[in-house]
Amino acid sequence: MAKVLAQFAGNLFSLRVFLVLISVGIYGCAPEGGGEMEIPEPTGGWVTLIDGTDGLENFDMVGDANWAGEFSSIRATEGTGASWLVTKEAYRDFVIRVEFWASDDANSGIYLRCQNPERITDRDCYEANIYDQRPDSSYGTGGIVHRSAVSEPIPTAGDKWNVYKITAYGDRLKVELNNEVTADVTDSELSEGVIGLQWAAGELRFRKVEIATL
Repeated sequence: MAKVLAQFAGNLFSLRVFLVLISVGIYGCAPEGGGEMEIPEPTGGWVTLIDGTDGLENFDMVGDANWAGEFSSIRATEGTGASWLVTKEAYRDFVIRVEFWASDDANSGIYLRCQNPERITDRDCYEANIYDQRPDSSYGTGGIVHRSAVSEPIPTAGDKWNVYKITAYGDRLKVELNNEVTADVTDSELSEGVIGLQWAAGELRFRKVEIATL
């Protein structure tokens, strides 16, 4: 009888240890927040691409928008069609911070991981939109076009200074507009590419653009 009780006690102790291990995550339990990939801190310093009127030399121009250093920013107001400032380097895992001003009727966006630096589209890039008057507002300002719609109330960026912080890490894309998360999605289609700053309508000013790799 004593032997049976001892064996039972041993099994009970093993069960308690197992439960403790499960509770602290040793067996690979998913982290809080639905198992999303945790975003690390940047591995290096921030690299400034635009600072006031300086920075056009860091980009190639696609399209004919009238980009110029004006009003303490890189500014565009007209062109014959959508145009982009395209980075000279491709990026994989990064966080980019963009200070921008957009008129109420502006159509713009931050294009990420673009596959062809000479042909920028919202199908072979991830586009964090700047488009308050987009007919389908679900993919307007704050959304990732075709990938992640924004929720009510729909954010706006017109006629004021704004800050976009956009993170691409592995298959996770996170967009923050003025310190509010507007998109956080998993998508593995595009893993690396150049970045494009778009002008398509209205007035756009980019006052500060900086990037850090992860």
